Amino acid sequence: MDPYSAEGELINIYNHFHQGQYDQVVDFDTSAFSAENALPARALVLRARIALGQAEDVLAEVKGESESDLEIIGAFAEYTLGNTDVALETVEKLASSAADNVTVQVVGGTVLQAAGKSEAALALLSQHQGSLEAVALIVQIHLQQNRTDLALKEVVSARSWAQDSLLVNLAESWVGLRVGGEKYQQAFYVFEELAQAPATASIRSLVSQAVCELHLGRLEEAQAALEEALSKDGQNADAIANMLVLQVVSGRDDSQYVELLKKADPKHQLLVDMEEKSALFDQAAMRYTAKVSS
Repeated sequence: MDPYSAEGELINIYNHFHQGQYDQVVDFDTSAFSAENALPARALVLRARIALGQAEDVLAEVKGESESDLEIIGAFAEYTLGNTDVALETVEKLASSAADNVTVQVVGGTVLQAAGKSEAALALLSQHQGSLEAVALIVQIHLQQNRTDLALKEVVSARSWAQDSLLVNLAESWVGLRVGGEKYQQAFYVFEELAQAPATASIRSLVSQAVCELHLGRLEEAQAALEEALSKDGQNADAIANMLVLQVVSGRDDSQYVELLKKADPKHQLLVDMEEKSALFDQAAMRYTAKVSS
């Protein structure tokens, strides 16, 4: 039996992880899991701890471990701590020696994509054998490449064999937010259900709901969802980033949220994009000024 299927013993901890409920993952009682699922469960717990800012502790815990699942998580912790070269060296080694390991595929693919090595990430992830987590990451990479067609193809294929899986619903919603139109509302229903149900609510689902509201032009509702997310964690970078976007769309001063985002995550993609666009604008303005002066 697939341990991640609706009947599998890992389904609940797995869903907690992908709903962004990292505290629940860390607190999950894994003592009753079968021997074959003990390592995958531990891997999920360690990944959740990294997401909660405990990368140093995780790295210390897995140091010297020989299992590929734990080695790749050590590489992820290294990358999170800014040790990119060390992380990539381990990922590349495991991509050669343990490419059939699903944790290596997913976590290694995550590190490779974050390091700007999209093709290497896709090559590793393409070796999966029915892993929905690998499919979801492939979808995210294609969306970042602006290849909505390929992302949609992955979702359609996964839907044929995974039916109503949480990850398939999430991936389909991500694609829907890129396609637009009536897909915005469909994505909203998925994220709203997750955000409002006590068993599945998380900051991530609230932020996702708010993104849908923004696309649908429902600014007050978006603000309410983001305020709720920030009330749970005032340092959540994605919540702050989307609140910043909301200020811009609403024609309000965004300086407060720019500063908050710089403190929460100085390397957040929104800040990187803003700096790049500002530099391009300055370059264009200089060329225009030069022409006017001459």
